[in-house]
Amino acid sequence: MTKKHIKGLFSAPFTPLHPDGSLNLAMIPTLVENLITDGLAGAFICGSNGEGPNLTIQERKDVAEAFVKAADKRIEIWVHVGHSSIAESKALMQHAYEIGADAASAVAAFYFKPTSVENLVNCMAQIAEAAPQLPFYYYHIPILTGVGMDMLRFLELAENQITNLHGIKYTANTIWEYHACLNHFGDRFTILYGFDEMLLPALSVGAEAAIGSTYNFAAPLYLSVMNDFQNGHLAAAQHTMSLLVDMVRMLIKHPPIPGQKAIMKMLGNDVGGCRLPLVTLSGEQYETLQNDLEKIGFWEALKTSKSTVQTTSDAFTKA
Repeated sequence: MTKKHIKGLFSAPFTPLHPDGSLNLAMIPTLVENLITDGLAGAFICGSNGEGPNLTIQERKDVAEAFVKAADKRIEIWVHVGHSSIAESKALMQHAYEIGADAASAVAAFYFKPTSVENLVNCMAQIAEAAPQLPFYYYHIPILTGVGMDMLRFLELAENQITNLHGIKYTANTIWEYHACLNHFGDRFTILYGFDEMLLPALSVGAEAAIGSTYNFAAPLYLSVMNDFQNGHLAAAQHTMSLLVDMVRMLIKHPPIPGQKAIMKMLGNDVGGCRLPLVTLSGEQYETLQNDLEKIGFWEALKTSKSTVQTTSDAFTKA
């Protein structure tokens, strides 16, 4: 299978919900149009930010179908198919291929966890082989799964065992290991970085692609960081990145996913609340977050950056 070299930013979209907690599929086309307008290269759906583990299998399929249809190949749609049951992951993998998704990805099982890198590779191989024609990415997010294996060893073993492996969604703060993965495997795999607030450090060690949650509403600012870094304007990149770090600092005073859904609402895209155990922000929390973002100048900076998003995103598109 020919492997594409992926560049640019992918968002991790929210799964929109009605007030009663049911899926609001009708809103997905609007979300997709916003991502395209903001210069994103793709969307990683039904992952952590999309509350995939809080959805039923049928709901995950419905969400995937809606995103693929709305995107219509204008941006890439990658479907998270991870599940504690490998059988369910295989079914989701096959479904992603059947509906025309561009790639699929899976976290490690997070109840009965893999006990070694070899065990992890075997698990991912079973999932990936359910649709060998579809590019597959391992989703490394130890902070949520509790599975923090050596990713260089994973790639060494998986390269020969998973024929459709195209890379890793690397969501960990171990930037040195991320750097090593790029150094040893960057010519054969795409290693996308997954911590938004560490985008600039990731760029400094060679990152060309990233997947993040706050890219849903702040992509123009992150794209300006990438553009400035690429053009050697390091001070400008540092300045914008500092603002984005402050934005994340304000955000994580609250539960992150409910907080980000609140920001979406502030920007005119109400994606609804959350399902338990996640809890929607209270009115007081909502107001506090909105005011905190105002104080650091986030809203004004975002407004300004949107006017230059097209020229910024041109430098980081799919190759």
